[in-house]
Amino acid sequence: MKKVHSYAIAALGIISLAACNNDETATVSTPEYITVQANIGAMTKVQTTGNTAEFETGDTISLYAWTGSSESVPATKVVNGVRNGLGADGKWTPKTQMLWADMISKHYFIGIYPARTVTDFTADSYTLDPTEYEASDLLIATSLNGIKATNDPVSLVFDHVLAKLNVNLTFRNQWETTPTVTAVEVTAKKTGSVNYLSKTLTANESETPSGIALTKASDASWSGLQVPQNVRIITIKIDGKDYTFKHTEDIPLESGKYTTVNLIVGRDQIEMGTMSITNWKEGATIDNGEAQTDED
Repeated sequence: MKKVHSYAIAALGIISLAACNNDETATVSTPEYITVQANIGAMTKVQTTGNTAEFETGDTISLYAWTGSSESVPATKVVNGVRNGLGADGKWTPKTQMLWADMISKHYFIGIYPARTVTDFTADSYTLDPTEYEASDLLIATSLNGIKATNDPVSLVFDHVLAKLNVNLTFRNQWETTPTVTAVEVTAKKTGSVNYLSKTLTANESETPSGIALTKASDASWSGLQVPQNVRIITIKIDGKDYTFKHTEDIPLESGKYTTVNLIVGRDQIEMGTMSITNWKEGATIDNGEAQTDED
């Protein structure tokens, strides 16, 4: 076996020498097409249940690329919102070919999920649609250090720019039976402005907060995406009556984090068990609080 191994090494040496002697005829493959490799980092793609997910077959991102400066996106781009779809083979395939501008310029990239057509990259309007949970999700990836033409895929790590609110309910034994909750709402703003370069979503200052319905997983568990902002009011609807929890301090709904509010519901009032802000990324815990019906 050792002798065979030696012959193999010798043969490789001959091939290497032959290659060196033919440098004049060798060709070097130059990069031409831009390809991407995308994944979700510490953040996660939203699901109606649970808090973890990955990109799935059929998902589509839009890609923007340009040269010049990383500080602004020019009107003329190298790649202008080309859709890339994830196939069953785990590879992202562009709807139309994406080409490097040249071999020497630094290229800068923005990826967006779900795919969006963007003209203003520092103030793109956004509206939350609570009835379209997945479509309202927004993840952004940037590559702003400057990449020169390469045959390797451009690596994009997507971050979550929305917040998520979970409301968990438990019921005091004052209830003869567990009551039926018909809705849970948070009083919040649902419009904002997206800056793709900084990967931030800012709530619209001029909007008046209104009730935004959360999605029901069970009578005791409700959740929903939110524009990052501070809120104070959560309303629970039971048997035609509104039970309103009003926190004395701001409840932060932060980008890339989910806030869980645990409420204890009695017939006459609601008390806060705990409130935590967790990964996505860990934050503070707030205890204590009470609420009463609007009739009191």
